[in-house]
Amino acid sequence: MIVYIDENLAPVLASGFNILQAPLNFRHKLKEPIEVRSIKKEFGEGAKDEDWIPKLSSGKDCVITQDYNINRIKEQRQLCEKFNIGMVYFRPPSKNGFEYWDMVSMLVKHWPEIIKKATKEKRPFSFKVTSRSSKLEEI
Repeated sequence: MIVYIDENLAPVLASGFNILQAPLNFRHKLKEPIEVRSIKKEFGEGAKDEDWIPKLSSGKDCVITQDYNINRIKEQRQLCEKFNIGMVYFRPPSKNGFEYWDMVSMLVKHWPEIIKKATKEKRPFSFKVTSRSSKLEEI
């Protein structure tokens, strides 16, 4: 299974969390290891949502993003549903998004629950997290 970090988050987060996740894959003897990848690195900078969403067609992929418009725009939401993508939206307190270290902190805080949802939840799914969230909230 692949957890993608969207372009609106630093691509280095994907590399870092992939490294941090690797020992957990081994420890928990996952049948299918969890990889963390950057959408920007996989599909190119500025790739349109309509272009990369259909490429996540394994039915097991999950995306972490700050782009709540994917959920708001009917066509994009329907694409996620059609291709059985799990979506986790980090809702920042302002239009500028989270500061880098705030995002790192929130990812660390919510990572165990994100991985639990990503491995157990039926696709498609959508959850959101705000700076005040204590857990993922179903949308």
